[in-house]
Amino acid sequence: MKPCEGGFFVEVGKSMIRVDAADKAAGRAKYTDDMIPRPHLVAKILHSTIANGRVKAIHTEEAMKLPGVVKIVTCFDVPDIQYPTPGHPWSVEEAHQDVCDRKMLTDRVRYYGDDVAAVVAEDEITAQRALRAIRVEYEEWEPALDPQAAMTPGAAAVHDEHPDNVLRHMDLQILSEGAQVKNAEEVLSDPQYLHFSGHYATQMVQHCHIEPAVSYAYMEGGRIVVVSSTQIPHIVRRVCGQALGIGWGDIRVIKPYIGGGFGNKQEVLYEPLNAFLTRAVGGRCVKLELTREEVFQNTRSRHAISMDVEAAVGKDMRIMARRTKAISDQGSYASHGNAIVANTITGFRQCYPDALAHHAEAFTVYTNLPAPGAMRGYGIPQSCFFSECFMDDVAREMGWDPYAFRMKNIMPLGYVDPTNGITCHSTALRECMEKGKEFIHWEELREKYRDQTGPVRRGVGMAIFSYKTGVWPISLETAAARMVLNQDGSVQLQLGATEIGQGGDTVFTQMAAEAAGFPSGRVHIVSSQDTDTAPFDTGAYASRQTYVTGMAIKQTGEEFKGKILDYAAEMLERPAGELDVREGEIVDAGTGEVVLKMYDLAQEAFYSFRHSVHIAAEGTHQCKDNTFAFGCCFAEVEVDIPLGKVTVLQIVNVHDSGRLINPKLAEAQVHGGMSMGLGYALSEEMKFDGKGRLLNGNLLDYKLPTAMDHPELHALFVESDDPSGPFGNKALGEPPAIPVAPAVRNALLHATGVAVNRLPLSPQKLVEEFTRAGLI
Repeated sequence: MKPCEGGFFVEVGKSMIRVDAADKAAGRAKYTDDMIPRPHLVAKILHSTIANGRVKAIHTEEAMKLPGVVKIVTCFDVPDIQYPTPGHPWSVEEAHQDVCDRKMLTDRVRYYGDDVAAVVAEDEITAQRALRAIRVEYEEWEPALDPQAAMTPGAAAVHDEHPDNVLRHMDLQILSEGAQVKNAEEVLSDPQYLHFSGHYATQMVQHCHIEPAVSYAYMEGGRIVVVSSTQIPHIVRRVCGQALGIGWGDIRVIKPYIGGGFGNKQEVLYEPLNAFLTRAVGGRCVKLELTREEVFQNTRSRHAISMDVEAAVGKDMRIMARRTKAISDQGSYASHGNAIVANTITGFRQCYPDALAHHAEAFTVYTNLPAPGAMRGYGIPQSCFFSECFMDDVAREMGWDPYAFRMKNIMPLGYVDPTNGITCHSTALRECMEKGKEFIHWEELREKYRDQTGPVRRGVGMAIFSYKTGVWPISLETAAARMVLNQDGSVQLQLGATEIGQGGDTVFTQMAAEAAGFPSGRVHIVSSQDTDTAPFDTGAYASRQTYVTGMAIKQTGEEFKGKILDYAAEMLERPAGELDVREGEIVDAGTGEVVLKMYDLAQEAFYSFRHSVHIAAEGTHQCKDNTFAFGCCFAEVEVDIPLGKVTVLQIVNVHDSGRLINPKLAEAQVHGGMSMGLGYALSEEMKFDGKGRLLNGNLLDYKLPTAMDHPELHALFVESDDPSGPFGNKALGEPPAIPVAPAVRNALLHATGVAVNRLPLSPQKLVEEFTRAGLI
């Protein structure tokens, strides 16, 4: 048990088995496709065969002749409404609203595969045949397939509102408190400091969740019901209402179990179209499921971002100032807009707060490629790669130990970000680094692999990171929870927060049990969400749920417990202050002796002629605080230089995520994140041809690492106690994926002396780099 204020945690901190484990292992868990009524109609989308241009006409006559075709809807038939798609809470303040640049179907084609029409048919085969029978006339223009081309004078505007194709340009000059300089440039030109520069780039990758994007929609009582595999049911409801131009209350959204999301299902892309289609066919049930190729091409990905870095460093290894310029390829639609690269340049600064000054510049640029969006880490995997590669490059040039160089500059406890006020309430980063160093035998391996020759070499590298928890103060953070006493003395827990495979329902159950004084086995959580009945919550993203929703659970649990004690005091004719709820029973607060069974209290509360009351509590928490989670990764690799092959021999992540709610689930989260990080480092990349057509949009050609490509994954923790978290906890969902790629790259640098500054570290790229360096 772990100490907490006023006693000990009983349920929080236990490695209890997942509450959904049995149903998922036995195949009883119901996902969206399992719940679709039979019979139902099937919708399929017609995608453009050009990357840039306009639809002149769509000919559907032949397709409509096919038996079983019920309806064909084109870009000329849908509402002329542009709406936002990202899973952000809405705001009454225009400055906090997302960009509205998407329509259900479009006549203005912005990428190869854009949505121009949809078919509704009796079955999937008929729908596919109808798609092939539709003929589209286009006016085609030259596509801009990278940010540099898109920003070139004369390039066609992807969106007319941005003729230069720059969605947003940021330019931030930050001076440290008390710094006697005008700007970062003054420090960067000061001859008393050492000066360094570098250019780094990351690639576009896909989430590759097991379950594809899928929904079905029907009408009931004049309202539209959408059942969807989504991370954000309440936001889906709002966006569907905006897209159709109807009241948000006219939409009901149900979220069953979900087979993975990683941020890709934090976007409302096809639910509005599905809602429109069911209305177009008289309310009949319409299923809209994307193929794997469509998931790659038509949903979201991680942004390809490049960054130029300059730094001034003191001879004592202290970073005095840095200047960064990041360019983010936003693709064809704004999606999450400038938020990703803004997070990238902010995260770059936060891990090592500059001693004197920092200058950050960022461009979010429209191109004629599929639009990226949210993906696990939200811009921080990119910033970590830039920052951690640069740290190793500087250390190598100066002959410094990369570990010591980092330790000299890490974020201190109490640090307050000067641009957003986020405060470092707790940190165990130093202890994480020490633990990882000891595990990997850092000093021994750095010395052992110092001066190698030959075609096969080994190296060891590291990377650290910081990650803010949730989205405050950039965006609204709010959540609600409801707890209801059942007739048998157990508890029903209802949330708008979503289980997406990460174990959320389990830790929510533990938190509710802790707050209310019940054993977790007597807390029954409702695992699916229905916007008609679930309390409001913005959903699963930004590693926010145990932090923000956790606070709502704690607040509600305490109120719920108070109501139980008030009723118990009435039954026992004793002051409520003398009583407590422990292990789900009413006890004497001083002695711990059970004085009333919860079953008896519940029966009395429900059925008493004297005083019947249904005991329940619901609370809303608006989070107006934030904190940083920290961690590091150490990796040992073997490099076959002639083959350009990197084999990871051992790897360890060490995390400071505050108090662990469920240590075994935390370990599983880290293992999954490390696996994603290895793919990002070594093999994954979405590739396009000169027409903007995706070349590897399937799980055969897109090179995900398999079990054969993994070493044993080690997850270690150093628990701090963060005062801003409901139970001392902070972010863990996304952090494990962040530091792996730069740690592997830096191990490669140690092994070969070759700095490879672009991901992935694929064989072809490495052979080119090794040849250029004279190793081949």
